[in-house]
Amino acid sequence: MKFKNIFKNTSNMTTENTEIDQEIDEATLENNANGEQIIIEELSVEEQLTKDLAKEKDKYLRLFAEFENYKRRTTKERIELFKSANQEVLLALLPVLDDFDRAIVEINKSEDELLSKGVELIFDKLKNTLIAKGLEQVEVNAGDVFDADFAEAITQIPAASDKMKGKIVDVLEKGYKLGDKIIRFPKVVIGQ
Repeated sequence: MKFKNIFKNTSNMTTENTEIDQEIDEATLENNANGEQIIIEELSVEEQLTKDLAKEKDKYLRLFAEFENYKRRTTKERIELFKSANQEVLLALLPVLDDFDRAIVEINKSEDELLSKGVELIFDKLKNTLIAKGLEQVEVNAGDVFDADFAEAITQIPAASDKMKGKIVDVLEKGYKLGDKIIRFPKVVIGQ
């Protein structure tokens, strides 16, 4: 535009000057057009950057959510592993519990109270230690309705009455669970 003003202010307005003015006007229009295009390109670049930012935010949020799910899943697996890590040791100790139960029954038949008391103290200590490690007894009693999800039927005997049909007559071996998982089903006799 300065060139245009310079040429307009000159005293000699010749054809050459007019042609130069036209060329300058055309150059100015092209510059304005380019300037507008640059502005349009800047807006589209801005929009593109906004879209790219939104995509990156979405990727970040998805990655973050995926990582949180991974942490939750591994924590849950670790807790389950700790709960079931003792399972083999506890399974190995279950026959010892059974032997203590039988021993206490037989010792109580004798007249030796000190022996009975000593064995019961040791048994209670063992039982409390196993309970602290997560071992629980599956509660199944004679007279309960038989449920194959919680007990294992060893045999069936004729029921003494109609009330005992399909019910547990006797519990042969106690069942135990570790957390929510039954590690040994109670062995029962059911009435037929």
